[in-house]
Amino acid sequence: MVDERIVAVGFLTQRDLDVLGGGFNRLFPIECDDVFADLLRQLDDVEASPSGKGVLLQPGSRH
Repeated sequence: MVDERIVAVGFLTQRDLDVLGGGFNRLFPIECDDVFADLLRQLDDVEASPSGKGVLLQPGSRH
């Protein structure tokens, strides 16, 4: 087996999965029960801005 290290983790909507298409089949559905509510609130507050070939992530204005 080829070395398949994880390079990304994401929270996807059904629309996201539709756009990715049938070739994307390595997903693990979770129940919608607010387990990640605090994490999602914090991620919503992150400000991203272009930086060279990458992106600079900084705490949002609420911090």
